[in-house]
Amino acid sequence: MGSADSKLNFRKAVIQLTTKTQPVEATDDAFWDQFWADTATSVQDVFALVPAAEIRAVREESPSNLATLCYKAVEKLVQGAESGCHSEKEKQIVLNCSRLLTRVLPYIFEDPDWRGFFWSTVPGAGRGGGEDDDENARPLAESLLLAIADLLFCPDFTVQSHRRSTVDSAEDVHSLDSCEYIWEAGVGFAHSPQPNYIHDVNRMELLKLLLTCFSEAMYLPPAPDSGSTNPWVQFFCSTENRHALPLFTSLLNTVCAYDPVGYGIPYNHLLFSDYREPLVEEAAQVLIVTLDHDSATSASPTVDGTTTGTAMDDADPPGPENLFVNYLSRIHREEDFQFILKGIARLLSNPLLQTYLPNSTKKIQFHQELLVLFWKLCDFNKKFLFFVLKSSDVLDILVPTLYFLNDARADQSRVGLMHIGVFILLLLSGERNFGVRLNKPYSVRVPMDIPVFTGTHADLLIVVFHKIITSGHQRLQPLFDCLLTIVVNVSPYLKSLSMVAANKLLHLLEAFSTTWFLFSAAQNHHLVFFLLEAFNNIIQYQFDGNSNLVYAIIRKRSVFHQLANLPTDPPAIHKALQRRRRTAEPLSRTGSQEGASMEGSHPAAPAEPGTLKTSLVATPGIDKLTEKSQVSEDGTLRSLKPTSQQSSADGSPTAEEPGQAWREQRRLSSASASGQWSPTSEWVLSWKSKLPLQTIMRLLQVLVPQVEKICIDKGLTDESEILRFLQHGTLVGLLPVPHPILIRKYQANSGTAMWFRTYMWGVIYLRNVDPPVWYDTDVKLFEIQRV
Repeated sequence: MGSADSKLNFRKAVIQLTTKTQPVEATDDAFWDQFWADTATSVQDVFALVPAAEIRAVREESPSNLATLCYKAVEKLVQGAESGCHSEKEKQIVLNCSRLLTRVLPYIFEDPDWRGFFWSTVPGAGRGGGEDDDENARPLAESLLLAIADLLFCPDFTVQSHRRSTVDSAEDVHSLDSCEYIWEAGVGFAHSPQPNYIHDVNRMELLKLLLTCFSEAMYLPPAPDSGSTNPWVQFFCSTENRHALPLFTSLLNTVCAYDPVGYGIPYNHLLFSDYREPLVEEAAQVLIVTLDHDSATSASPTVDGTTTGTAMDDADPPGPENLFVNYLSRIHREEDFQFILKGIARLLSNPLLQTYLPNSTKKIQFHQELLVLFWKLCDFNKKFLFFVLKSSDVLDILVPTLYFLNDARADQSRVGLMHIGVFILLLLSGERNFGVRLNKPYSVRVPMDIPVFTGTHADLLIVVFHKIITSGHQRLQPLFDCLLTIVVNVSPYLKSLSMVAANKLLHLLEAFSTTWFLFSAAQNHHLVFFLLEAFNNIIQYQFDGNSNLVYAIIRKRSVFHQLANLPTDPPAIHKALQRRRRTAEPLSRTGSQEGASMEGSHPAAPAEPGTLKTSLVATPGIDKLTEKSQVSEDGTLRSLKPTSQQSSADGSPTAEEPGQAWREQRRLSSASASGQWSPTSEWVLSWKSKLPLQTIMRLLQVLVPQVEKICIDKGLTDESEILRFLQHGTLVGLLPVPHPILIRKYQANSGTAMWFRTYMWGVIYLRNVDPPVWYDTDVKLFEIQRV
């Protein structure tokens, strides 16, 4: 039968279903088989031939028919899984049912009255009495999920058959050990199967259905307190699923082994269509959804056990119920870590390769999913985090992350990407090794819209952060605290900043310490505290190599004197806020010599009008996101648990009102001069007295007269001579006693877990456009907005 006839018959069946007012018996196979038995429709056809309005109409007007359709489609998948899908016809039925369920499920989820439907057993759905009664008692959702899992390891359908010859009977589905059929070599599996286009396409269809099952989460509003586990994910990742381990490994290995370049030959992708990418993308999305697990509320899944001979660490404690999270947290072999890190770094760097040889490689689009996956790996497996930081390979993650941050900074539809990039850097910056690695010279010349500089990866980080703060979208303001916390965390380890980076840091201090900025919102002074703390760390611990920074501080010494003499009387505060009204730009770029941007770079562009974006929940304030630790003499960290009312160094009580409240306050006070919040003299005095200026004032007191003397004596206007003097100068014994180093380490909390959930599903919603699985359905987890 031709494809046109096939579509016509399928459409006729749909029309019959929508026009029937009477329930159709489940036993009426002649009717139900029209939907899957004789048709060959692609998933795009199914979406076109089953319009949303009709699905909703059946749901409202003949609910029993919609229920039977779902039940019968699941039954067909279960039968296919049972039989092993040997004939082409059976394979076609499984694919048709899979596409139909992918189409219908979102409409079942959007209606609260239907939400329990898949979790109930279907009474009187015409099952013959001869069947096994326990099987009958399974909720429909469980039968569906187990059938999908079985079908993902179905020989000659989704995996290569291991049969020697056609004479052997087919592998018995029930005795099949799916661990021998893992899709790709990598973690815990050495054999790389022959690529097979048909198997990849079939896996993709089933994974799309699986992702659709999991997407019920999109139809529930964000609720931070509910440790709401997704029942679909919970069941699929439990011991009930006998394929949990091989499937987890297949998904992870498929993603990490993917090489979009096309076997290392530039431009190869133009000759061969790459059918692997859609599968890799789908695998990445399914993987991050199964790993959606709030580590703050459960026992931490990390274990430090003895190394065993398996890919997973068998040490106690058993870790979380979710087996995917459990397996992820127990990977421990160096070669597995190397495989994962190299794979993720290769894929994240792919858009950067584009810029050297345009079109030489296939440009992948799923970097956001990869960043979420990398985050999950570091968050759930501390051994992986330490492995990443053990060598300079961490820079292969850092550089693409900074590239994405810089590229997306002006685009309001990519605010979520900005957050995840910054969160990853915050997590890494809590470890000393990250700061140490940043000293490696930066020689890669990825064209980026930043000033040209010669220096280290630390310089790159500071220059990009400066760009984000001074020329990013205004919605990024809540991230300023995070960006500067990262700078403070790495500052004690930075051996030598370039002149460009040193000037950028001082330009930020200059911008943040203007009186109108300090007085216009309750938390703005924290930014000055962070910068001063970073300067103090470098002066106290890395003075010798940092003559550029010391020189920049001397040149901008007036800024420090102004801070020390900050006015606190009401008229002065009032005057400063009046000045604020006249300056529109929150942070002027004046006073920072921009210099030419790198060759071949494009300026960061704002979102195209009409771009779709999804809303995000607010992230917790920096005080909730991080926990302070002090570095002891031997380099170990000691956690500083604040007592409830103790004030922290930056003059803010540590038991702050929730981040939401001050973010709102910051928004109001910067949005209107007549905002609710107004600064008082007492308030300014309360933190002005705590400004950590002693070290810098002492440095200026000692060095400024010496520098001035050189200039007068030698009639100098040349900075190289002064820099040479500063390089050989020393402040030993002249500075105050070094303060202990404070590190603010990221700590898991339910606020960020909720943020990740909304961000991740927003990405998945927007990225699945062909077919548009969730488009125009009534999602509740986020709002869809147009720029």
